[in-house]
Amino acid sequence: MYPENLEFGAFLSPMHPLGEDPTLQFQRDLEFIELLDRLGYAEFWIGEHHSMGWNTIGVPELLVAAAAERTRRIRLATGVMTLPYHHPFMVASRAVHLDHLTRGRFVLGVGAGGIPTDARMLGREMSELRAMFRDSLEAVVELINGEERVTRKTPWFTLQDAKLQLAPYRRSGLEIAAASVASPNSMKLSGRYGISTVSFGAPRPGHPRPDMKRQWAFAEEAAAEHGTTVDRRNWRITLPVYVAETREQALADVREGYDRWAYGYWGDVRGLDVDIPGVKRSQALEAAVDAGSAIVGSVEDVVAGIERLREEVGGFGTLLVYAQDWADWERTRRSYDLLARYVAPHFTGSTRRLYESVQWYKDNRDLFPQLIP
Repeated sequence: MYPENLEFGAFLSPMHPLGEDPTLQFQRDLEFIELLDRLGYAEFWIGEHHSMGWNTIGVPELLVAAAAERTRRIRLATGVMTLPYHHPFMVASRAVHLDHLTRGRFVLGVGAGGIPTDARMLGREMSELRAMFRDSLEAVVELINGEERVTRKTPWFTLQDAKLQLAPYRRSGLEIAAASVASPNSMKLSGRYGISTVSFGAPRPGHPRPDMKRQWAFAEEAAAEHGTTVDRRNWRITLPVYVAETREQALADVREGYDRWAYGYWGDVRGLDVDIPGVKRSQALEAAVDAGSAIVGSVEDVVAGIERLREEVGGFGTLLVYAQDWADWERTRRSYDLLARYVAPHFTGSTRRLYESVQWYKDNRDLFPQLIP
């Protein structure tokens, strides 16, 4: 049985089209986090990238620290910190400091990295990243939530009698989540170490969404093999979501931005094939929505799309809206407002007792004398 209630958050890769002043862009990203905090979203994730123009945040920990001072309750996460680019001791040290600065609101999201220009600039081979991620993750988990000193030597880092001076803010430890795109690697590592997971449900344009139900099975199988446990409540899935008053309005709002993202970034900048066989470019957005690679529509459409996703994967704990600049800022704000006010209650249960109250009265009206106007 999957978790009864679903939480909502946002995942900022970031993916900002070229042209906007980056200083003002960072300011708006922080305002975005403040907005979601006020609207009651549970989490906000901030990515790490160093090249290709659209991905402007290279040090997500700094934005987490800035956002922590502007927000009250929303959990803040690196989405994700690329472990092969950092010494594991420094990753662990920064994470625990953020855990204290946020009073336990920090989640350390980690991954192997996937942008080839980032790897090249740092002297990493793409073929090495998964093995480096595995080596670093084991050390990071031990340094943050373990008690013993860590000694380990690999081809790219050394730890000798290493132990952090600070323990995590909570006795239960600091939550660590491994990111998974399509391969079973990260899911198996999550199961091995009993940590959380975040799965990217938004595939590259023109490609099918990965089988996330099978991905979760990899985590469960690894957990059983290594004597640990994994919990669906700690499984996040990212997916583009956009809500408007009608399906037609929603598609009209994001069509230009989707085309810019799919054909401008993935097609032109990355040089990848994003065409869908038999589908015209003008209908690519509808094809993505029909395939479940994005959820775009009215409140009712979005509720139905999320329900389908839950049924498909067998349940998960948090839906992270994969934040894209597909619509202008005012319409984007409206989408997140509609999602929080009218979509989320179907999954959080926040309005359940209100409906029960109305229904009870309707079922028992004969108990009350009708007032004569």
